[in-house]
Amino acid sequence: MVNVESIVEHDVKDLALTEGGVNRIEWAAREMPVLRLIREQFERDKPLNGVRVAACLHVTTETANLMITLKAGGAEVRLCASNPLSTQDDVAAALVSRYGISVFAIRGENDPTYYKHIHAVLENNPQMTMDDGADLVAVLHKERREVLESVIGGTEETTTGVIRLRAMAKDGALGYPIVAINEANTKHLFDNRYGTGQSTIDGITRATNVLWAAKHVVVAGYGWCGKGVAMRARGLGSRVIVTEIDPIKALEATMDGHEVMTMDEAARLGDVFITLTGDTNVLDHQHFEAMKDGAIVANSGHFNVEINIAALADMSESRRTVRDHVEEFRTMDGRSLYLLGEGRLINLAAAEGHPASVMDMSFANQALAAQFLASRDERLPVDVHTVPQEIDNEVARLKLTSMGIEIDVLTEQQMKYLASWEEGT
Repeated sequence: MVNVESIVEHDVKDLALTEGGVNRIEWAAREMPVLRLIREQFERDKPLNGVRVAACLHVTTETANLMITLKAGGAEVRLCASNPLSTQDDVAAALVSRYGISVFAIRGENDPTYYKHIHAVLENNPQMTMDDGADLVAVLHKERREVLESVIGGTEETTTGVIRLRAMAKDGALGYPIVAINEANTKHLFDNRYGTGQSTIDGITRATNVLWAAKHVVVAGYGWCGKGVAMRARGLGSRVIVTEIDPIKALEATMDGHEVMTMDEAARLGDVFITLTGDTNVLDHQHFEAMKDGAIVANSGHFNVEINIAALADMSESRRTVRDHVEEFRTMDGRSLYLLGEGRLINLAAAEGHPASVMDMSFANQALAAQFLASRDERLPVDVHTVPQEIDNEVARLKLTSMGIEIDVLTEQQMKYLASWEEGT
């Protein structure tokens, strides 16, 4: 039974969901040994003692373990969702009533509630922010500038967020330093590729029960996320088509064995379309006009702007929900096009997001970056900073140790050779 009188400030769906959330948080923790080791260190040393943290992240079992780790380090944490469809309501309930962490997140919340929750996490005048897409940072800079003075730094989890923050820094609009967690090798090489690759396919499969073998799968964007999705789709027997604007990435996709063409060409061929670019209107009116009857459209980029849903609605005579997370748009010429998860992150809208074992590294970077920011005598310059190499290496080392893998160490002779210019052929 939850003692409501002693509970922290919150806005979640139902505290009665707590027990199920605790079970799932503990299950995820089994796959997050690196974060567990960091939590043990945090409990001893309290490197975040008294630091007020405002976090806008996907409220999942993996995020829960990060929040618990930050609290173990002494932080005062408030959490809201970074996407209206990514919240796991039982996890939100458990964080509030079992772990004493303020959470403001309800799965399926509308836009006004979403932004009300962002404002709620800023009520504690945070000294540090953790963001996933930069919505929290944007609201803080546009509407809550009185909070800026207390912020010593922040972190950003995603490619999309890093792009936004670098644009702010370039315009001189950024008010405090941000550590780009996405730029850590132990994040984007693994989370983006293996996490997004698996969880995107998982979300589309759960929503549609489609057979991937022999399908033409169009992957828009060949960054690390796109590479992961293309790799997984191909592994399931799909014929992968990649669309790109970057000639080097397009060449890489070609060398990896995928077909590469423009979206105008691909629109006629695709059975399943997956956008992962971080840009707007990647799938637009002319592409919907060319798509075959029965085409499936999904997004795994951070925001739901990659698919021009308004254009699709304008060219349709009707729309209806035919399965959970599947909406049919009946076009004027009689075709049916299927939009998944309202165009939002399909791996979280229709599935559970990345596996815990890969998020272990991403959130280890988050925890250690928070420690890095809090432990500095002087604030970092206002800019978007890469995760320090020693943190990246430490996360990789801890992950290998947890997997029982040992690697070689350079001998003194080898180190001397690599540092010398005198020896040659």
